[in-house]
Amino acid sequence: MSGGVEGAAAVSGARGMSGNGAEATTAVSGAQGMSDNGAERTVAVSGAPGMSGNSVVSASVARGASGGSTAGAMVVQRAMGVSAVKFALVDSWVVAKRDLIHWLREPVRVFANLAYPIISVLIFGLVFGSAMNVFGGGDYIEFLLPGMFGQTIAFGVGTTLMMVSMDADRGVTDRFRASPMSQTGVVAGRSIADLVNSSLELLVLALCGLVIGWSFHDGLMNALLAFALFLWLRFALVWVGIYLGLLVKPEAAQASWMFLFPLTMFANTFVSPELMPGWLRAVSEWNPLSSTVAAARELFGNPGVGGDSWAAQHSLLLAVLWPALFVAVFWPLSVLKYRNLSR
Repeated sequence: MSGGVEGAAAVSGARGMSGNGAEATTAVSGAQGMSDNGAERTVAVSGAPGMSGNSVVSASVARGASGGSTAGAMVVQRAMGVSAVKFALVDSWVVAKRDLIHWLREPVRVFANLAYPIISVLIFGLVFGSAMNVFGGGDYIEFLLPGMFGQTIAFGVGTTLMMVSMDADRGVTDRFRASPMSQTGVVAGRSIADLVNSSLELLVLALCGLVIGWSFHDGLMNALLAFALFLWLRFALVWVGIYLGLLVKPEAAQASWMFLFPLTMFANTFVSPELMPGWLRAVSEWNPLSSTVAAARELFGNPGVGGDSWAAQHSLLLAVLWPALFVAVFWPLSVLKYRNLSR
């Protein structure tokens, strides 16, 4: 080994234990300048702060220096008397707060995210609304607003995908992985931040709808339940966005809007499926977005509810099951991809 450097630091002390001392030792050793071989750093901390036993936190990162590529794996064991769940929750909030601060520091993006659904409501509701028909009758603006809520939620996938892809491309994700943080907490923090953003978008959109004539008619509790279904779908789609964001580069992530727009149009968002051609009607009725939108219309007491298919008659059930399926599939895939992310 040429130019290798190795250092060690040890700290020992006693903390307020009757008749016993608590000893903490930190040892750091590293090797640099190796050719064709990797350098391994190990940090081990052992101590008993106020405990009769020992607590161990260990992390090891293996780095391969061949060809300039780096592969790492970190195993963190925390036995300091605090559960792993609590650490995951704390780390989730830290990451979520970081994402929210970034969001607030980009007012142009905030304005664009909030302005697009408002402009769409005004265009479809006031410009094209007089020429649109609702199957079974009813006011088109009241039919439209739940569809706009659904489209806004679906478009959030593109935002999640882009932000996760940019963090991975800029090395932010690598810094998270090299830190003693909960791996689930890092990706869960992204979902918390996106849910906060989507809640604000739904609130602004609902206020805009109330101004132009939309309303809910079956009570406040049913209305809140309808919004909860939209956020449940958003939570599920966050994990789809995280997984895809870890797979693709930011350039490819920008193309996601090409697929999201038709996905939100081949649904019951703007037109009743009963007015569509046969094959497109089937696609629309089984679209997961359609289930949430139809269930919300029913809870809001808005027109456009009904249909002959099994999916249309059980929209409330599917509005719960579709997102649950997405979470069951993409949550573990996202965490696994994050753990095995190639550097």
